[in-house]
Amino acid sequence: MFVDNVRIYIKAGDGGNGAVSFRREKYVSHGGPDGGDGGHGGNVVFRVDEGTNTLLAFKYRHKFIASNGGNGAGAKCHGATADDLIISVPPGTLIKDASNGRIIHDMTDNGGADFICCRGGRGGWGNRHFATPTRQVPMFAKNGTKGEEKEVVLELKMLADVGLIGYPSVGKSSILARISSAKPKIADYHFTTLSPNLGVVSAGGERGFVAADIPGLIEGAADGAGLGHEFLRHVDRCRLLLHVVDISCFEGRNPIEDVKMINNELERYSAELASRPQIIVANKCDALEGADVDIAAFESFVADNGWELAYVSAATGEGLDELVKTVAARLDELPPLRIYDAEISEEEEFAVNAKETIIKRDNDTFIVEGDWLYNLMGQINFDDYESLNYFQNVLKKSGVFEALEAKGCKDGDIVSIYDFEFDYIK
Repeated sequence: MFVDNVRIYIKAGDGGNGAVSFRREKYVSHGGPDGGDGGHGGNVVFRVDEGTNTLLAFKYRHKFIASNGGNGAGAKCHGATADDLIISVPPGTLIKDASNGRIIHDMTDNGGADFICCRGGRGGWGNRHFATPTRQVPMFAKNGTKGEEKEVVLELKMLADVGLIGYPSVGKSSILARISSAKPKIADYHFTTLSPNLGVVSAGGERGFVAADIPGLIEGAADGAGLGHEFLRHVDRCRLLLHVVDISCFEGRNPIEDVKMINNELERYSAELASRPQIIVANKCDALEGADVDIAAFESFVADNGWELAYVSAATGEGLDELVKTVAARLDELPPLRIYDAEISEEEEFAVNAKETIIKRDNDTFIVEGDWLYNLMGQINFDDYESLNYFQNVLKKSGVFEALEAKGCKDGDIVSIYDFEFDYIK
């Protein structure tokens, strides 16, 4: 079963609580505080698994929760930091915010490096951190912070250099089986291919490329007809399209009308996709003798549109070696595979996940609190300009400044966020 779009819930682990404890040793009846810190919660990390090409692992499991950090103990014993939760996904997976569909990360970026999607909560401090000359017996410690959580959509867009497109039964799978080691199901009926097939094609020496057979494109595919709408996303990254037609017209189809129809569906789905370079692959050329087809009109149509034309036969292998060489040469001239940029900044992402904010007023001082703010404070270096700028952007995007003004905060008033104070300037 091929699964390429799933929605899941992920949550990082909570930080462990700090401990309230005091030294109790022989001859030391009233030792100082020695409460250990809590451990950090585990992150939720996405990792590329080169051995998979489907999201089937997520079909029946939709919730992923990392472990919590351990609680601190006496004698300065720190709680254990939880292991990260690793979620393996196929190459080409996009991680999107489920609430708005915006891209958080493309797992092909940076060579498919691990991506931390939810950060674990910080461990709370034990009471030993709160001992001062005037507070020698602190009877309190800090709790750990909550781990981040969110709902995301995983969308697979296959990593293929070349996409084979065309009507059903024109020979896309047969061509892929001939030029690569792929073993797609092949039969003489429509919609034999029910999922995209990938094949690695050798172009001589160490050269090669990845080709994908995209099934189910028919009229109305962009609206969901056939299987086209479901699998059009897998053509998005392809740098070159091989548009396969049945030049023998064995089923009574018109290759010119077929090319127009498929390209119209591509245009309706994505103008950018429709503008990708194409090579028209006239398959079943071995059956041209006696066929009722106007070759001159077809070649004129292809030439007028500026496309290259290749005659091949998946049945006999005719023209396939030349086609592979032509494709490899064209790929050398084209830009690399597309990588999707994140559509939501880190500041916006933190703001989206912001929970309830509490604002209290004490004369001219406005006290701002909230679990998400407590988590945020642990990530800020208040001696660094860029870190402070990030902090300010998060407060703005999460509506804290707007809420302060609604409470009557004006220029010159003091704002206090967990012992960090600053003068408010609109």
